[in-house]
Amino acid sequence: MGTAGDTAWIVERAKAIGFELCGVVRAERFPELEQFQEWLGRGYAGEMKYLEDPRRRNPAAPMPSARSVIVCALNYNTAHSYSTEAAARPANANDETRGWISRYAWGDDYHEVMWEKLNALEAKLHERFPELFQARAYADTGPVAERIAAKYAGLGWLGKNTLLLNTELGSWLFLGVILTSLELVPSLGESELPPADLCGNCRQCLDACPTEALVEPYVLDARRCISYLTIELRGAVPEEYRERIGWHVYGCDICQDVCPYNRAAPVTNVARFEPRQFSPDDSLLLPRLEWLASLDEREFRERFRGSAMKRTKWKGLVRNACIALGNAQIRAGSESYAKLVSLLTRLCKSEDQGIAVSAEWALSCIQRKPAQSRGGP
Repeated sequence: MGTAGDTAWIVERAKAIGFELCGVVRAERFPELEQFQEWLGRGYAGEMKYLEDPRRRNPAAPMPSARSVIVCALNYNTAHSYSTEAAARPANANDETRGWISRYAWGDDYHEVMWEKLNALEAKLHERFPELFQARAYADTGPVAERIAAKYAGLGWLGKNTLLLNTELGSWLFLGVILTSLELVPSLGESELPPADLCGNCRQCLDACPTEALVEPYVLDARRCISYLTIELRGAVPEEYRERIGWHVYGCDICQDVCPYNRAAPVTNVARFEPRQFSPDDSLLLPRLEWLASLDEREFRERFRGSAMKRTKWKGLVRNACIALGNAQIRAGSESYAKLVSLLTRLCKSEDQGIAVSAEWALSCIQRKPAQSRGGP
């Protein structure tokens, strides 16, 4: 069995590789995992059938020989405005219509970045422990509840928005784990409890959610969540949520943007998380909706190769861009009106029903708006 010194060494090596946080916990059932079945029973997972995998209820199930879980966290908070700040910027009649992409997807695919670092840490383990052992790394890619393991490894607490929160780093954290057959000493001692829940009476995340997806503190109905609606859901978005999606075309950051623990969150030094810039006009930070809605499948594959945005697929991204256009302040008489109406009219004829329905909805929204006056927007 490993020693406390071994665990301290692992944490030290993880930070040297670039992780902000690292902890070790035994591969055993955590209390929250027993509540997961009830959450599924309520239908809150929507179409995400992969969450029904029974292995998620036991950290050792994906690798039966697992005795320990090494949990690592990587900061992805880049030095750009939060969505709530960007949305409040002054209106300008000459601004092009823009959308919002969730912060985590601006740069290179975080799975790849995490795997590289987790594999580097695994290689270090073999230097420290010469005996034969098994290890398997996951970065949001397997039947593992990383955020719950992170809590019991001492990395933070699970906030009312259901995300892992850390007093110094906030919640802009990618989580990854290494399951290993090594019997390591946990980061928290036998008498130590996980970090205290410091959300207190705050409910800013619940009150700020446009779709009321946080149905109660610590409980998310994914079917209402903008991230689910724009990424995981296939086909048409239910009409009751289209207006509330607003300008979001991939994911949503609102419940993190308003969290007090993110007000002073440090900025990452990982350049690969900076927004991709395709041209002077086209970036994944505040992307032009016309550009996104105009992409064909080939262009989508080229632009989003090595990006987490592949998850929504071409059909989903164009669908989302149409909905965002319907929510934009596009009025007859504005510079962009004619070309956007033409674009949406074309998309109404799409063979994909999700795109066609969304384009029709957006067109009806735009055409209902009063014409722009000559004096301003």
